[in-house]
Amino acid sequence: MKIIYNFIMKPKFAEKLKTLRKEKGLKQCELARKLNVTQRKISYWETEQLEPDLETLINIANYFEVTVDYLLGLCD
Repeated sequence: MKIIYNFIMKPKFAEKLKTLRKEKGLKQCELARKLNVTQRKISYWETEQLEPDLETLINIANYFEVTVDYLLGLCD
């Protein structure tokens, strides 16, 4: 599953995260504070350089009131 996530789902996560953040009118640093991570991590996630761990992925989904499946591009 990790291989599938890295090569297929990762770009969808980056796109979804950036879109959700912008829809809320948040800067990367503002979202970082809300999620208790660094702005650099948000940037890395949005540019596909890193991926969040499972706990953080769940926190992101909860913050934006979407499912993890949605963030990973498994559903619309």
